[in-house]
Amino acid sequence: MANRNTEILKTLTIGRIWNFILLKLSFFISRLTKKAIHWGTPVAISIEPTTACNLKCPECPSGLRKFTRPTGNLKKEINQNILNSLGKNLQYINYYFQGEPFINPDFLDFVKAARLKNIYVLTSTNAHFISEKTAIKIIESGLSELIISIDGTTQDTYSSYRIEGELKKVLEGLNNITTAKEKQNSNFPIVTLQFLVTKQNEHQLAEIEAIKNKYKADSLTLKTIQVYDYENGNTLLPTDDKYSRYKQGKNGKFKLKNKMSNHCWRLWSTCVFTWDGSIVPCCFDKDAQYQMGNLSKTEFSVIWKSGIYSDFRKKVLNNRKSIDICSNCSEGSKIWI
Repeated sequence: MANRNTEILKTLTIGRIWNFILLKLSFFISRLTKKAIHWGTPVAISIEPTTACNLKCPECPSGLRKFTRPTGNLKKEINQNILNSLGKNLQYINYYFQGEPFINPDFLDFVKAARLKNIYVLTSTNAHFISEKTAIKIIESGLSELIISIDGTTQDTYSSYRIEGELKKVLEGLNNITTAKEKQNSNFPIVTLQFLVTKQNEHQLAEIEAIKNKYKADSLTLKTIQVYDYENGNTLLPTDDKYSRYKQGKNGKFKLKNKMSNHCWRLWSTCVFTWDGSIVPCCFDKDAQYQMGNLSKTEFSVIWKSGIYSDFRKKVLNNRKSIDICSNCSEGSKIWI
């Protein structure tokens, strides 16, 4: 059975190892000095194939149709520009930010282009578009890993969050990809089930494990749910504190469990590209409030070392609490099974 970490290690080259050392060293020095010193280029990025989605999840900008930024689909030329700008040192691409990737008709072409550069490529999907034919195309694309969101083992619990979704279609998509892997005698993509734990589905943890085994998925991730208005609690928050990223204080108010430390490795090692080529610092900037630049206007190397990026890193090092997108950081929010 293929393993994510093992496969990522296979992408290493001498140049990529040296780049990683530079990133780690500059990050360490920056933490000590509180100055934004940065060497190297990203080892991992996220690229947004589309902002469109077929579902209406209540804590998702795509689902709520409430973006304040333009919506659209990633174009082949923008994807190729990203790959050409970062390809030498890049080891990992998550083709997901907002939206459902398979809505973009060119999505698997993006995957093929990235895999040609020996990059580990994964995506996250609600699996409503994985027909038997598409499952074969996924394998042919060379996709390294496919994360399938399945947040309930009955239609009622599943649709309590995945509004307008059909559990039956998700299971069909899951079955199609695992069956295609067997027929093609392929270990890829690695199939990871992702279960977003909520109050409505937390009693189904044993059942989701059974589904993982029945459909021969490679792994299962339990993920804590992010809610925007959590201070006074939320009907989606699970009752079992172990599966929540928030905790209730003595005053009755909820707060993030993770300590808000004045550093963030993501700001040194990765970034996010929206569908139109804009660059934002991390996946919590869903509305692209903190745009560092755009590839259609400026070369990536210039943006990555720019004053605006340096100032943002410096702010993280000295006063991270003042940055609103950090208030829901999910560091440590996944439990692998």
